[in-house]
Amino acid sequence: MEDRMEQFAAIRRDSRVEGLSIRELATKYRVHRRTVRQALADPVPPPRKTPARSSPKLDPFKAAIDAMLWADTTAPRKQRHTARRILHRLIEEHDAGEELSYSTVRDYVRIRRAQVDVEAGRRVEVFVPQEHPPGAEAEVDFGEVWVLAGVKTRCHMFVFWLAHSGKAIHRVYPTQGQEAFLEGHIEAFTAIGGIPTRHIRYDNLTSAVASVLHGTTDRRRTENQRWILFRSHFGFDAFYCQPGIAGAHEGGVEGEVGRFRRNRLSPMPEVDSLAELNERIRGWEAEDDDRRIADRIRTVGEDFATEQPLLAPLPVEPFDPGLVLTPRVDRSSLITVRMVKYSVPVRFIGRKVRVSLRANEVVVFDGRTPIAAHPRIAARTGTSVQLDHYLEVLKIKPGAFPGSSALLPPGPPERSPPLTKRSGQQHGASTATPHPRTHRRPAAAPQHDRGRRGRGIAAALKVGAVSADVVALEARRHARVGPIRAVTFLLTPLHPSIGLSV
Repeated sequence: MEDRMEQFAAIRRDSRVEGLSIRELATKYRVHRRTVRQALADPVPPPRKTPARSSPKLDPFKAAIDAMLWADTTAPRKQRHTARRILHRLIEEHDAGEELSYSTVRDYVRIRRAQVDVEAGRRVEVFVPQEHPPGAEAEVDFGEVWVLAGVKTRCHMFVFWLAHSGKAIHRVYPTQGQEAFLEGHIEAFTAIGGIPTRHIRYDNLTSAVASVLHGTTDRRRTENQRWILFRSHFGFDAFYCQPGIAGAHEGGVEGEVGRFRRNRLSPMPEVDSLAELNERIRGWEAEDDDRRIADRIRTVGEDFATEQPLLAPLPVEPFDPGLVLTPRVDRSSLITVRMVKYSVPVRFIGRKVRVSLRANEVVVFDGRTPIAAHPRIAARTGTSVQLDHYLEVLKIKPGAFPGSSALLPPGPPERSPPLTKRSGQQHGASTATPHPRTHRRPAAAPQHDRGRRGRGIAAALKVGAVSADVVALEARRHARVGPIRAVTFLLTPLHPSIGLSV
């Protein structure tokens, strides 16, 4: 282009200074007279015409490719053809042969797909560049992850992403219910030490949105009452995306879900509990502070250090993220929460108690006083029983406990403690009662703790006192070590879909 530009300048100069004619200029510079006229009309040379390159190997298959792309206009989004799939179909169905390369098909599909979308009247996706002031905005979403805890287990990862710095908080929960949704927010606010001042962007999650009011232009939603209370407590606004793919405005957090899942959770992590996995995730988040996003000069940690002081402060009063329920204690001293039974002290039989159903825990209250706490069982059925809740009834009905699930230690039936058999024999109870096999959570006490517990119960029965405090005192006296720990038993096997403790 520079040589052509210089040639045009010389032609114009000779015409102006020497007064040469078009024929003389064409002869002098050995160009066509049409080129001389172009130079005299405009000092900028016209662009060269590039002839369309033919693709002799692809031309016979263009009609078949176009048919596949037109079929994609009505197909589900995740079941449309990729360029590689189109190439495979051309080879399998149209005898394309191995000489047709992937790059040739890919380049044609990239151009032709956009043309087909326009011809079909589909809206072309446009991305608008965004600038996010520090401390103002964040995005939240859930992503599905799989972990191993003896069995392949599906879980849900809560992701909180600061739009300015790219700092992200990740927590894995057994469900993506409202309890996990709220608890994830509290974890994120605590980790970053503040709250975004403008708003947090959300998809229309059922944990926050009860219904979308269609036909409105102001993004009106009917929010859950507990979500409204949560936002009011922490003092932030919510921004909801339009329903459907076309309304997605969460590209940042969705990209973060995929990045973290590919880089940190592949291959599937092998852990004994979600608590262990989340502790690993905290370490990975600290390592990610040293990474750079795209072409940024500063690291995520450096940008977050600038952003953190601009966040709104956390409220002083704590917020219980659990779902509040009020079940009644049955005659077995059990309450039913989401089709799962949990034990409480026997003195509350027949009374209603208050339950805080959290993402990983079930806490039972009598008024404001906590009376029991269990790891949450995410299966639809199961029972969690704690030994201490039944000690008060030993003095009244000692013969009722041979084979009782509340007194059985973890392990095979043949290893049941002689204490249960002896107390039953003293009151005329049969020792032939079969013992149901139980399944113990990984966090239960080790073998030497179970021995101290048995000696503590025996001593408590001997003196006629059956309170948990007396049992713990006697156990410490026998072992000369710290306080005894409560042990939780599961009376049903862990469901394959939730095969790890939470």
